[in-house]
Amino acid sequence: MAPKPQKRKISKRGKNKITLPVSEEAEPINMESMGHPEIYPLVLTTKTQEIFNCRVDEDITDEQPYKLIRKEDIFADFVNRAAVSDFYPVKKIIQEYPGDELLLVYDKDFRYGLNFYLIGTEEGKENYLNPLEVPEEQEEYKEHIPEDLYVYKPPVSKPWVSLGSEKEIDEETVKESTKQITYMISRKRSEFGAPIKFSDQNASSVKDAYIECTAYPDKNFTLKQLERDVGMQVVPQIKDISTQTRWTYPQNATTQYHPREFSEEEKKTLEQSKTLTDFLNNVSMSVEIALQQNEIMNVFIDDWKRLAEEEGTFGDKTDTHLKEYQSFTDLHSPTEKMITCVSWHPVIFGLIAVSVAVRLSFEERVHFSGKLLLQPSLILFWSFSDPIHPQLMLESPDDIFCFEFCPSDPNIIAGGCINGQIVMWDITTHADRIENIKVGGSRSKKVTLKPLFLLEPESNKEVMYIRHCAVSSIENGHRKVITDIHWLSDTFEINRLGSVFENRSGISCQLATCSADCTICFWDIRPQKALTPQPTEKKKEESIEIPFDVPSTFLHLDLSWKPFSKIRLSKGETTLDHCPTKISLSDDTLLYKEQDKAAAQDKAVKAGEARPYQNLEEGLANHLEPIDDFCTKFFVGTEEGEVIYTDWKMERDPETGRLMTKKPVSLYTVHDGAVHTVQRSPFYHDIILTVGGWNVAIWKEGVMTGPLLQSCCAPKRYTSGHWSLTRPGVFYIGREDGYLDIWDLLEKTHEPAQSQNICITMITCVKPWTFSAKQQFIAVADYFGTLHILEIPWTLSHPSTNEKMHQKSKEQMEAELKMEYESYLELERNVLVNLGLIKVKETMSYVEMV
Repeated sequence: MAPKPQKRKISKRGKNKITLPVSEEAEPINMESMGHPEIYPLVLTTKTQEIFNCRVDEDITDEQPYKLIRKEDIFADFVNRAAVSDFYPVKKIIQEYPGDELLLVYDKDFRYGLNFYLIGTEEGKENYLNPLEVPEEQEEYKEHIPEDLYVYKPPVSKPWVSLGSEKEIDEETVKESTKQITYMISRKRSEFGAPIKFSDQNASSVKDAYIECTAYPDKNFTLKQLERDVGMQVVPQIKDISTQTRWTYPQNATTQYHPREFSEEEKKTLEQSKTLTDFLNNVSMSVEIALQQNEIMNVFIDDWKRLAEEEGTFGDKTDTHLKEYQSFTDLHSPTEKMITCVSWHPVIFGLIAVSVAVRLSFEERVHFSGKLLLQPSLILFWSFSDPIHPQLMLESPDDIFCFEFCPSDPNIIAGGCINGQIVMWDITTHADRIENIKVGGSRSKKVTLKPLFLLEPESNKEVMYIRHCAVSSIENGHRKVITDIHWLSDTFEINRLGSVFENRSGISCQLATCSADCTICFWDIRPQKALTPQPTEKKKEESIEIPFDVPSTFLHLDLSWKPFSKIRLSKGETTLDHCPTKISLSDDTLLYKEQDKAAAQDKAVKAGEARPYQNLEEGLANHLEPIDDFCTKFFVGTEEGEVIYTDWKMERDPETGRLMTKKPVSLYTVHDGAVHTVQRSPFYHDIILTVGGWNVAIWKEGVMTGPLLQSCCAPKRYTSGHWSLTRPGVFYIGREDGYLDIWDLLEKTHEPAQSQNICITMITCVKPWTFSAKQQFIAVADYFGTLHILEIPWTLSHPSTNEKMHQKSKEQMEAELKMEYESYLELERNVLVNLGLIKVKETMSYVEMV
């Protein structure tokens, strides 16, 4: 389109000021791209049409859609209206035009984009006014040919120039190469029309009556093939394979035989035979040496049983679907709530805790904030013995979105709130209610824990509300919802720089949390060293009596607890930070293995007797020994679907001297949505499962090229996931449509092995748990606040023989091989001693030699 002309500006005094264009040398726009460089489209307003007498439907009609305009009139319009003139864009063309009159054509159909166009050359004007005559046979195509441009050019004959094609045509021509043979068959004229008589005769009795015409190759008609054109497609290679087995008609066949035995006379003869005695004496040594050289094995093993997997008495291996075992719903809550986190009790079987939150968006929470203050935020403890009444209710200042039992003492619970605070509970005083410790007449040293669902339902009908014993400082903690929380192991502790030291106390005293405020914080529950001595008045204030139902375990943390280290995951060049949703430390203690249950029970009982959290010492002592070879790197999932592998150790900025977070070791954007699960495998600690958006990924720590396995997009968005506790190749993924995808990597790696519908709404959390060697459960929580307990079938809970072998670490396999080899040497030594090949005194020297 033509550039817009600048309009007049009116001054305050009312006089017209003409604003000249910025650049008078602007090139006019023509239709060279369409093959018409002489045409310049224009927009003529009604005022311009009146000035030049080219009004549409009056001065210009369909019969005469053009107008000849003198150059002098256009120059006069430039003087009067300057840049406002509609001809100003083509001023340069008009000035250079050789003739006195320019041809202006009305473009009714907007062929060139505007309502008029100007022909800028004399040749173009003549072609338009005097078009070439079109032959009558081309009359019907006249309307499709541009009137002012098309010129017919008849073809001109040219002499034939040979390029050698005659020879190729002559070679391809089929020509007769053999000489034609002519045959003439005749008979007598008298035989024409004579009657014919047919009769039978013996061909063998009559000579020359039977002639056999056999086929034979004739050299005269043999063609030698010089070249052949063959077309074919790519096909798989075909092989014909046969065996020496001949197929015969199947039929039953039996054979009876009886053993051939020597008679008594033959036996006596053989015993007295010198030949047999000499033979046995000669070969006995060779046979003994051959037996020693062969691998000694248990000859009584039943090979048929070893071919199949060990069968059990519980479950059916053909059943692969989860079975509904029980469900829990809070019927006493007046508002609609969803389950945000699920955790099985690490010691007591049949006891599960869930945190619930109101199903409201951020705007709705702000609108109903006054009403929400009147409703308690709870963590509910459900028991298999009573699916209606919760056993315990832990109160919180705000909705809990993640919580975890302390690995050193399951009576200590830490949770993260939506407002960014950490809440601590101590349910030690209620341990008898949930543990049901039977001690008899007096307190015995040997304490046994029994499953809770063996209790009578009448014993736990009264609901117990337990207040929190400490909350973190709201000013110094997280600013937004805490999305993940982890207890650090009881074997180490870290300082504010991220350095790792030994933990001499033997109990877990530190926590790691991540939040939507783009920070990862580390907390210590022990009292910190006071920099200045506290005044006596402050000590008196601390002696204020606390409510009788609130334990004083973490009173020193209440409303003053703040993190000792804070990490921000910066994006580098920008001022934005990564927003972590889930973290996975190198020493995750979230999963309690089957073989560790007895140890966990004994540890819990000892912790209950000693109560180490009642008298906590000050943390981060200076005399602790550092652990140099500890891996301080961990995985982080973000809201943008990124998986980050970074280090929690801090480093000082060389310019400012401030502590800052190290740059991430690796960063991959694999998921197309927020990451909901970052979890290490319970069997391989360097294998990590991440779930987010519409796909799943499996990573290996140390592999920097990306995930080992990345699934394709699922039909619905994934919301949660968890590894199987007993099968290394199985994990469970919850979807937003209520389906649970079960992945079995030994069966399929590109899609779930099976999908099962659990509920009608979004699955918010998935947590499996092993009750016994024959029974395993999985807890599935949904958006409507229902907790589904399902029984895992035999095939998904019991690994195959090969799968069990892969569970062992390299060190364990090496130790087992070493033990087997030592037992083999011992057996070989005993065999040699019994055979008399070595003496007992030579045993030590033989062992040293081996």
